[in-house]
Amino acid sequence: MTPDEIATVMNGTVKAVGPARHEAMLASPMIQNHASFLHLADDGALICAWFGGTLEGKSDISIFASVLADGSDQWGEPQRLSFDLHHSEQNPVLFQQPGGGLWLFHTSQPSGNQDECRIRVAEISRDAGDPTKLTAGEGQFLDLPRGCFVRAPLTVREDGAWLLPIFRCIQRPGQKWNGSHDRAAVGISQDGCKTWVLEDLHQSTGCVHMSPVSIGDDKLAAVFRRRQADFVYHTESADGGRTWSAPQATDVPNNNSSIAAITLKDGRIAMICNPTNAEMSADRRASLYDELGEDDDRPDADPDGGCVPIWGVPRAPVAVCISDDGAKSFSQRIVIEDGPGTCLSNNSIDGHNREMSYPWLLEGTDGSLHITYTYHRRAIKYVRLAPGWADTGSGAAEAGE
Repeated sequence: MTPDEIATVMNGTVKAVGPARHEAMLASPMIQNHASFLHLADDGALICAWFGGTLEGKSDISIFASVLADGSDQWGEPQRLSFDLHHSEQNPVLFQQPGGGLWLFHTSQPSGNQDECRIRVAEISRDAGDPTKLTAGEGQFLDLPRGCFVRAPLTVREDGAWLLPIFRCIQRPGQKWNGSHDRAAVGISQDGCKTWVLEDLHQSTGCVHMSPVSIGDDKLAAVFRRRQADFVYHTESADGGRTWSAPQATDVPNNNSSIAAITLKDGRIAMICNPTNAEMSADRRASLYDELGEDDDRPDADPDGGCVPIWGVPRAPVAVCISDDGAKSFSQRIVIEDGPGTCLSNNSIDGHNREMSYPWLLEGTDGSLHITYTYHRRAIKYVRLAPGWADTGSGAAEAGE
């Protein structure tokens, strides 16, 4: 599909494309839409948040969201939830505070300088008369160092502390960020988001987009995207997230693009990603932000003491991988959609980008699977698979471009 063809179906209408699969392209007023996140509200509604604008890194990139009411086949109108005219606002994360309100966390950075990013949090309200309408409060920046990024949801420890998965884009004086010194960390708040401390994960250079899941008995596991575009990595905590093991490779390839993981009701782990890596493709690009066209004569960050990040590996297929051993390995892969996955350009207008990336997933109360992902950097695509999908592959890859 061309960008114009995609635009014609961006109406948010959920339609059956097979006996066990439904799809929609969410509406958006923006030409670029990326990095979706799904949240299941207490009333059964799905809330999808993403960032939209003209080009990732530009100051017109803001957070948008849409609501699918329980039982409805129509996503609500897209609503803008962030309004900083001087920063690129990216990677929304929604969090329901236990016994409290709904919070929106997102990143805020100047241009492509991820090492200068700050994390902003705002409370989200839903209109009592029309729960598909959302309003964001003014919000505030977290008291964490610059260069902290988010992508995955918070975990609440048994003592009530909030654990926020973070990846740190480390500043290198006089050098331009390129991902070479990124590493994982956890932000911890013991007072309901008022103050935060940051704890690094040792031996985690190159591990980003930490996605924690429960594996029972106060134990957590987490999986990581890798800057080196080799494999998804895995770590475990036996004490509720206070300490973590050194990350180790799983058997799932990773292309230096986003992943997400959840614990299913039956105890298995479901991870959604693009299971491909640098060994499987020769496609490369200089950096994530090489199209911004802004003057910056600083040299790229020296990888000495860090890693050599790889950009441009195709972002397809979208697949759900199932683990029976706490996310150490993934024995089953269900392809949701395949395609060329070309991502040598972030441009959403010329049709050169063909990625299907940054997926998110949720399990419904009835056992259905809800999925969203970036479609060619032009739209956010929604897929719902019927209950039983995990054991039968029901509805997977029945349709797709």
